[in-house]
Amino acid sequence: MTSAAREPARQGALDFAPAPGAAPLPRMILAQTGYELRTLLRNGEQLLLTLVIPVVLLALFGGTSLLDLGPGPRVDFLAPGILALAVMSTAFTGQAIGTGFERRYGVLKRLGATPLPRSGLIAAKTLTVIAVEVVQAAVICAVAAAMGWRPHGDPLSVLALVLLGTAAFSGFGLLMAGTLRAEATLAAANLVYVLLLAVGGVVFPLDSFPSGLRDALGLLPISALAEGLRDVLRDGAALPGGPLLVLAVWAAAGLVLAARFFKWE
Repeated sequence: MTSAAREPARQGALDFAPAPGAAPLPRMILAQTGYELRTLLRNGEQLLLTLVIPVVLLALFGGTSLLDLGPGPRVDFLAPGILALAVMSTAFTGQAIGTGFERRYGVLKRLGATPLPRSGLIAAKTLTVIAVEVVQAAVICAVAAAMGWRPHGDPLSVLALVLLGTAAFSGFGLLMAGTLRAEATLAAANLVYVLLLAVGGVVFPLDSFPSGLRDALGLLPISALAEGLRDVLRDGAALPGGPLLVLAVWAAAGLVLAARFFKWE
């Protein structure tokens, strides 16, 4: 048989030779996001921080008169603040602690040897944070609605506030996780969480602080997020420029510092 006659047979033959190669980037990001979510669901401390504590605080301070929250239904003041706390607990505290221990145990180093690029890892962590925040918001809003909360306002303004708040807290969470030891990150992240819960206008009105201190506390990201959400959801503001500007500055600073100083090993 001539070579020309054998050519069609070769073209029709099946090729069982291995063809190694990386999966498409979107598939890798989705796979890593699934892993991050499964890890979170198996972590009882993370679930306590992200879901249980905010709901308990909402029910406790909304159902009692322990604090003077000003005129109007108590839940109108508390629900936006608790939503801000949920964003901080996920994007900052939970992400800082989780990433810090991943860095200590070499998980990030091993991921660096895979085809998943660093941008893909950051995208997966971002999607995980957003997915958790959606669940948090659904649970908190359901509990608040059962307590008589009837929010109103522009949904796009709420989305802008939450996204900027998420970016701000994520930047500083990654900065902390990428520069401190895991144990130091654990202690510092929890300390910041408690301090900002106490002085960030979440459940304690900023009006209860002296005027000079109140102005300074209003520049914190948790205060800007909580007050911005109240402006929209309670007072019907269209676009709270002040809180959005504060959050944008914190987001830019946190992300730039994290990109500059984060160490993967």
